[in-house]
Amino acid sequence: MKRAIVRYSLAVVSGLVVGSGVFAQTAQLEFPAPSPACTLKQRIGLTDIEIVYFRPGAKGRQIFGGLVSYGEVWRTGANQATTITFSTPVRLNGADVPAGKYALFTIPGENEWTVILNKNASQFGAFQYDPKADLVRFKAAPVKLAEHVETFTIEFNDIRDDSALLDLIWEHTVVPVKFEVDLTSRLLPQIEAAMAAPGDKKPYYQAAMFYYDHGQDLHKASQWIDAAIAQRETYYIVHLKAEILAKLGDKAGAIAAAKRSSELAVKAEGPKSGYVKMNDDLIATLQ
Repeated sequence: MKRAIVRYSLAVVSGLVVGSGVFAQTAQLEFPAPSPACTLKQRIGLTDIEIVYFRPGAKGRQIFGGLVSYGEVWRTGANQATTITFSTPVRLNGADVPAGKYALFTIPGENEWTVILNKNASQFGAFQYDPKADLVRFKAAPVKLAEHVETFTIEFNDIRDDSALLDLIWEHTVVPVKFEVDLTSRLLPQIEAAMAAPGDKKPYYQAAMFYYDHGQDLHKASQWIDAAIAQRETYYIVHLKAEILAKLGDKAGAIAAAKRSSELAVKAEGPKSGYVKMNDDLIATLQ
């Protein structure tokens, strides 16, 4: 009798264990999200940007003027409000924005959108949106796309040292927002200090390139590129010398440097090196 009771008890316990295991497996079951989360990280110049948003799909629905109403505040995605974080002050379509984390809202329109950065970065959708917490509002012009974009997308394009386009894309619409950072005034004092410091290990090539690209003192850039070549003569450094001399109006010096750059490029990469064509194109503009 006692053995029967023991066997029964073990069976019950075993059943509980199996049952709880099945329950645990069921509780851990995951399904794909209708609007999956996405984190976009991008560095522009010396500024780090992070955008966290959820990406809904069109799924055969009319989006703007349909699922997303014109003239109403939109979370610019799905689920939680989209957030955008900047590590330094920036400008968006000319509006100054301090470093920080913000909720990104928009008000879509057929011919004009309103883009909003709101200081409440922790909210679900736009249900608790309070315009009193807006940091900035600015206008943006939508552009029609010929192709259909199924999934809502935020991306950076046309990236330069101090600017880019922040594109909001869905269905047949892209809304470009001009992104800018004041890189030159921030970096120039640092470059000047580094180049004035004692010692030979200085970023001569990088400093010369920055001055050339950003319209700074080309005579300094020319001195620095010569110092870079004295340390290491390579085709891309000599090519920059040719570009600087051309901009300074020294055609003969620029042509000589371009030819030397091509010689070095052929030795390093072969006759099909892209620098050979770049040098030929530069020489063609000077003759």
